[in-house]
Amino acid sequence: MAKIKLATIWLCGCSGCHMSFLDLDEWLLELAEKVDVVYSPVASDVKEYPKDVDVCLVEGGVANEENLELIRIARERTKFLISFGDCAVTANVPALRNMLGGAEPVLKRCYLELGDANPQLPNFPGIVPELLDRVRPVHELVHVDLFMPGCPPPADRIQATIEPLLRGEKPVMEGREMIKFG
Repeated sequence: MAKIKLATIWLCGCSGCHMSFLDLDEWLLELAEKVDVVYSPVASDVKEYPKDVDVCLVEGGVANEENLELIRIARERTKFLISFGDCAVTANVPALRNMLGGAEPVLKRCYLELGDANPQLPNFPGIVPELLDRVRPVHELVHVDLFMPGCPPPADRIQATIEPLLRGEKPVMEGREMIKFG
């Protein structure tokens, strides 16, 4: 049986979901026998999201143009996309910036009002990715096949989500142990 092509993406989030993924400990060795990690911020150095990905775990909300471009490419090139953690599912903590009312007030607050020695806006292209007016959960922008809540999802929930996919089955997301937020 061919290995499943697995990708993980880290958008606007804290990396806690990826750290929880690494908490799979010894099961990661079993997983490595069944998947090829084709894209991940913690398990590969691939710069371009590949084609024909079987499963992708997406951590984080969509906060800037780079996030938006990556999630659209991932959706186009992935068979089964999972919103991985509360930030991907609801936009969670990153969406707190939405209360400031747009990208410009966020930049002013961060770089001018809270600036230390030399407050200035990062106007040179490429310094800060162009912010979207608000942080959005993944499903508002692309179709999501499965939601895995948690901040972060515990390792046993991640394993219980991935194991059925390895057998060609859809995970059952029922009960507190599988759908608890926070």
